[in-house]
Amino acid sequence: MSTPDVFDRSLARQRLSRALKVGYADFLLVRTVEDLQERLSTVLRSFAVALDVGTPTPAAAKALLQNGLAEKVVRLSPTPEAGSVWGDEERLPFSGEQFDLAVSLLALQGVNDLPGALIQIRRALKADGLFMGALLGGSTLTELRQALTQAEAEMEGGVSPRVAPFADLRDIGGLLQRAGFALPVADSDVIRVRYANAFALMRDLRAMGLTNALNDRRRTPLKRGTLMRAAQVYAERFADPDGRISATFEIVWLSGWTPHESQQKPLRPGSAKMRLADALGVKEGEPAPQKKE
Repeated sequence: MSTPDVFDRSLARQRLSRALKVGYADFLLVRTVEDLQERLSTVLRSFAVALDVGTPTPAAAKALLQNGLAEKVVRLSPTPEAGSVWGDEERLPFSGEQFDLAVSLLALQGVNDLPGALIQIRRALKADGLFMGALLGGSTLTELRQALTQAEAEMEGGVSPRVAPFADLRDIGGLLQRAGFALPVADSDVIRVRYANAFALMRDLRAMGLTNALNDRRRTPLKRGTLMRAAQVYAERFADPDGRISATFEIVWLSGWTPHESQQKPLRPGSAKMRLADALGVKEGEPAPQKKE
C-alpha cells in the first residue's frame, strides 16, 4: 500500500532554506539540543560514529562533538550546507550498519512516510546502535488550528487545512516497534510559548520554516478579513490575564536500539518459577491483603 503524500516536501525545504537565510528562530531547537545532551549523558557508553538525520541546523552535530558524546558525526542536511551531506530524510544515502548512534531533532514530523524513515534509520545503525529523536507532536499549535478553523468557517463558509497533522504520542511506540527497534521508549515535553498576539506567533513559524506545506492546502492566500478574525478568536479563547496569548509546542521524544543478543528480553510465557499468589502470600483466588493506613 502506497503512503499518501501529505506534505509538499520540496516546498517545505524551500521555506526552511528561506528561514535559515533570513534568521532562523532557534528557541525550540536550542531546547531540544539541551534535552538531547541530557538524555544521552545517562547512556553509559560512548559512540564512535553518529548520524544526524535532518536537524534544521548543525546545532545537534556540534553538541555531540563538543560534549564528547560522539567521536565523529555525519550530518544529513535538509538544505545545502558546507561539510554536510545534502539529502532527504525519507531516502537516506547510506549503506547499512554504518553508525553507532543516530539523532534527529525537529525534522521527522514533516516526512510523508514516518515508519519508512524509521526503518531506514534502523538499517543505517550497527547492531546495538541507538536512535534518539524529537519531533513535533499532536498537540502542537492546537490553539492556532482552532482559531483558523473557526475564523475560516465564519468568514468563508468552509475550512481548509492550515496546520499540519502531527504524530500522536500514543502511536510513536508502535511505530518504533514496527520499524524493528528494540526497547522502544516514547515520551513528550509540552512547551507553552507566550506571544503578544497571533501575528507574532505566525512570524516565528515563518522564521522556523513551519508555514503551511500541506499538499491539500488552499493555493490562494488567506483573506485579510479571515486572518484578522483568526487573531481575534485566538485572543478571545487563548489569552492570559495580561492579554498575551499562549502557543503549545509538544516535543515527542522517541528512542530505540537496533536488536542485539546482549539486550534484555521479556521472558517466554509460562517460564515463571514462582506463582503470583505465592509472591503475594495469599491462597490462589484470594485477594491480596490491603495495606493499613
